[in-house]
Amino acid sequence: MGGRAVSKPLLLLADGDRRTLATRLEQAWRDGCTTAITTPQEAALLAAALPAEVDPAWGAAVVLGTGGSSGGRRWCLQPLAHLQLAVDATAHWLREIHLDPARLELFNPLPLQHVSGLMPLLRARRWGAVLHWLSPEQMRQPECLPPAQGEAVISLVPIQLQRLLESQAGQRWLADFSVIWVGGAALPAALAQQCRRLGLRLAPCYGSTETGAMVAALAPHQFLAGTAGCGHPMPHAQLRLDSSSGALQIKAPSLGLGCLQAGQLQPLPLHQGWWSSGDRARLTADGWHLEGRLDGAIQSGAETVFPDQVEQRLLALSRSVSLPLAELLLLPEPDPLWGERLVALVKPAAVGADAAQDLLAALAALALELPPSQRPRRWLLCPALERTALGKWERGRWRGWLVSQAAATP
Repeated sequence: MGGRAVSKPLLLLADGDRRTLATRLEQAWRDGCTTAITTPQEAALLAAALPAEVDPAWGAAVVLGTGGSSGGRRWCLQPLAHLQLAVDATAHWLREIHLDPARLELFNPLPLQHVSGLMPLLRARRWGAVLHWLSPEQMRQPECLPPAQGEAVISLVPIQLQRLLESQAGQRWLADFSVIWVGGAALPAALAQQCRRLGLRLAPCYGSTETGAMVAALAPHQFLAGTAGCGHPMPHAQLRLDSSSGALQIKAPSLGLGCLQAGQLQPLPLHQGWWSSGDRARLTADGWHLEGRLDGAIQSGAETVFPDQVEQRLLALSRSVSLPLAELLLLPEPDPLWGERLVALVKPAAVGADAAQDLLAALAALALELPPSQRPRRWLLCPALERTALGKWERGRWRGWLVSQAAATP
């Protein structure tokens, strides 16, 4: 794809039919445009990050949200050419397990503002494969999902996989797939075992927006044989460990150019071509195993969430409507479906039980402006909540308080 370039990035909102959004995106790429995709909730954040003029050297490109490797919401610039290299590597991986990419059916239940939801579109176009779009409503009714007519592949996050397995219709539907890539968050061991018992051909994988999606994947036959982890590198990627931090490092031609911040491109920090992901990992004879984040982020519903950044967003929203909020602290707690969810500890500025309950209700309403993964699932009054003399949180102390509250609940 190529052609003329425009001076300003095209901002597209993922708030409607994905087919229409995909058509607009592909036309923009044919025109050589840099296109940015996000939800309405984060449109203002992305708009503030975009430059007034695009560097013509970027060519056709896309800007997508990412958790980044050092904290905070970031906006990764990925040239289309880099993503197509990742698509070609995936095709090679499929041929190695005796699947012809051109003969596949691709099912896509993921949103286009995520790299894992964008890549099925690119794969289908480059391979000449059939692409089926699956809506959230369809995913909630497995008995209504379109059946796979031939060899089919799908990308899921663990929460989607879990929900499908809750019904026999979902289990039967998944059984027809030749490959079920699962990524975006750790695959719980119990969920993996259930899938093995059902004979589901999972391919746990690892990647990020910065890497152009998958850079490692476990073949389904290895998964079914009991192998854990996310396998070995894809054909286009090299993986290694940083000896000092234990962070997984990646070298691949699919790496993005960098992240946009306040109109400026901050190049991806590379050391001799290697990028540090911020994920802790280990290597065994069976391949790579991910062991969590190094930077305080959590994985919630396959999204990378930074609690302190969400705190700042909620505090700003509460100030904008003059809520009587003295302090707010967000802590993660395990969730069998999402991996982790945030819990909000709230210290009211106003006294009185009625005022406190009104505050919690108002905060919960404001949180609806955030993406689902960033919305606290519980709001707890904590009148003793306070920072240290240096203005920092003793998170260990308040995690202990949270645990004590759970223990005291009958």
